[in-house]
Amino acid sequence: MKYLPLILACWLFSPIYGQTKLPIIKARSTNVAINDGGFLDKNAWVLSPEAKPDVYTANRSTKPKWVTFYTDIDSIRVKVKPGTKFNFIILLNEKDTCYTQIVSSKSAGGRIRPGENTHDTIPFTLTPHNAIQVEAIINHRDTLNLHFDLGSLDFRLTKVAILEKTKLLSNQPDALVGKTQPDFNKLAKVSSLQIGNLVWDNPNVQAANNAAHEMDGRFGWRVFDGKVVEIDYDKNQLIVHSKFAGRKKGYEKSAIKFIQSLFCIEATIQIDNQNYSGDFLFDTGSNLAMILDSTWMSVQNFPENLKILKRSSLSDGAGRKYETTIVVVPSLRVSGFVLNNITTSKLGFKSPVGFQMNYFGNDLLKRFNVIIDLINDCIYLKPNSLFAVPYLNQ
Repeated sequence: MKYLPLILACWLFSPIYGQTKLPIIKARSTNVAINDGGFLDKNAWVLSPEAKPDVYTANRSTKPKWVTFYTDIDSIRVKVKPGTKFNFIILLNEKDTCYTQIVSSKSAGGRIRPGENTHDTIPFTLTPHNAIQVEAIINHRDTLNLHFDLGSLDFRLTKVAILEKTKLLSNQPDALVGKTQPDFNKLAKVSSLQIGNLVWDNPNVQAANNAAHEMDGRFGWRVFDGKVVEIDYDKNQLIVHSKFAGRKKGYEKSAIKFIQSLFCIEATIQIDNQNYSGDFLFDTGSNLAMILDSTWMSVQNFPENLKILKRSSLSDGAGRKYETTIVVVPSLRVSGFVLNNITTSKLGFKSPVGFQMNYFGNDLLKRFNVIIDLINDCIYLKPNSLFAVPYLNQ
């Protein structure tokens, strides 16, 4: 296997046809594995000659890192720095030219139009299922209910909502009348998406199987990258700031840990004077309180004698179901604050993300007003009026 070490150049992408001497690697199969900063995904990429270019967004990192593409016969290694991109060609079967671009997550998706207000306030509804619901307008015409899900990255619309509430399948008339199955990989272009007064031009919008209960889709932290977002559950407002104005009274600071672009912080469970620390993904798209990873519990020698409330199942965004045991965890410390008697789901199987990862759902997170600083990668929490309300499964 040929191996090409390449340093990522810090130049802006111009139309790819105007470039010369792009690096070329070869492939006989359309399947490509990617090692992104040390995380290897053997099924990460499928070649698409029709895309010009086909863009791979590297996992979030504030530091330079290596990203390697492995075809069945070749490879290319690129050093990715925040805010930069790199173009190359994968030649499939010696005839099909696959223009490919690697970009850092700082360049992901669409971009909020320049000139927006310094502080934009978006009203939201906290649904009975703990979803942060906002109204979005697609292409100035289609109105959908989306939820803000910190466990996601970009904009995702459910297939049902696409079919029933949008005109994104207008390029597939036979699918609209039921003659053929819709091809959700070939949606009409989303040129504009508006939430409140914020407008994203040409955002990254894809189809998904599921969203939170009664929602038409979701959007994640990456659509606000480079900004500061407040979630105020007392006023039911999302407030988007262009700059960080400094810590507010009563808020405690923690570092955001991006693990394969997943939004996480460290927290500690305390049981019988024993501490069990780990990384917890912020999942405002979940209506649960806390979910514990089976591998993490095994490594930590987590107690098996906690009181069982019931056995249940949960579903992820892809519609996969997982069996769980619901227990009560006596104490949790996060950002210096202590919560007691948290209703917790213990997974009886390996985490679907492929590595040790616990979760905070919005039945827990709604108890804090939150400031998310995506400029300096810090988060600030402050207990709010929901701090002492009963947990969902109590």
